[in-house]
Amino acid sequence: MPHFFRVVQVLDWLIALAWLMRVLVWRHMLRRVPDLTRTSYADPARELPRLSVIIPARNEAANIAATLHSLLESRGVELQIIAVDDRSTDQTGVLMDEAVASLGSGGDDGKTLQVLHVTELPPGWLGKTNAMALASKHATGDWLLFTDADVLFHPEALGLALEYAAASGADHMVLLPTVLLRSPGERMMIAFLQVVSIWVLSVWQVPNPQARRHSIGVGAFNMIRRDVYDALGGWEALRLEVLEDLALGHRVKARGFAQRVTLGLDLVQVRWAQGAYGVVENLTKNLFALCGFRLERVLGFVAGLTLFTLFPLAACVAGPAMWWPTGILLIALFLGYQRAGKYHHFTGVQMLLYPAASVLLLYAMLRSMVMALWRGGISWRGTFYPLRELRRNQKDA
Repeated sequence: MPHFFRVVQVLDWLIALAWLMRVLVWRHMLRRVPDLTRTSYADPARELPRLSVIIPARNEAANIAATLHSLLESRGVELQIIAVDDRSTDQTGVLMDEAVASLGSGGDDGKTLQVLHVTELPPGWLGKTNAMALASKHATGDWLLFTDADVLFHPEALGLALEYAAASGADHMVLLPTVLLRSPGERMMIAFLQVVSIWVLSVWQVPNPQARRHSIGVGAFNMIRRDVYDALGGWEALRLEVLEDLALGHRVKARGFAQRVTLGLDLVQVRWAQGAYGVVENLTKNLFALCGFRLERVLGFVAGLTLFTLFPLAACVAGPAMWWPTGILLIALFLGYQRAGKYHHFTGVQMLLYPAASVLLLYAMLRSMVMALWRGGISWRGTFYPLRELRRNQKDA
């Protein structure tokens, strides 16, 4: 028993120190990530390129009008907006058409709005990738911005993004969105996900062409040069990707194109889910796909998350000798929550709920795997995608 106690104690200390080092490095290196709200990249001699914004939407009647309105309020950019009604069964398509009618022949500052209606999904496609591929064929901009139908844009967001893209020589750019947190459950889960993500992605490494593992793509703001999009094969090359935003970012980095990422509090806002259960629902679709639909990766993720978040708390019952490393872990988590909260409007105190958030994330991971295997596929927004096709797509990618 003393030997077992010593092993647990050493493991507890290693986990605590690993967390502390990772958080401290992350907090320091995050200063290298450009913040569009703090630094100007404008050049009076530079004319901003035309931007085509593509918005796929299925049953987004509650959000689409606000998204389109925020885009039409954008300043200083020549803007083509293409909204795609992807087989919606609510009023999404109607609201899109009404927005076109209210705009007339064109908005201020060269803005146009076009609506496409998809009535059938071709075989071998996900609904979202098909909608974006269709819209891309109608796009005339030098840059394409792929976004979602529940995203809100600050009037200066697009102009600032284009200015930075030009100044930095970007081929693909992500402006990290601010996640809107409107319930205690959302705040608990999103805050935890933000902190845990520091183990997955070193965001400051994204621009480094040698750091191939560190690529990024975000559904709320994936902006890419039109010629680069075409060179990558467009969405046709990613037609069955469940995590199409991450896949696009990975493809950009793997092909050697210049990838950039920026911060900017409230420039781009999105409410990712409604309540803690809504977060679990979204993760149920995504997490098994994130693990490549492989059982061993899921089990590895579950074991790692349990070890790095819940084991130190459980070890405390072994006695006061375990309290010190657990205390260091809690300090590290507080510092992580505090820093991440500056970009999503939560505080370090949110750390107190991390055990519950960890348990829910573990549940979501296992639920994602079990439901996909039980159903033989993934069901999302009224469409079923067979697992055999999704796995075959990943092998072919």
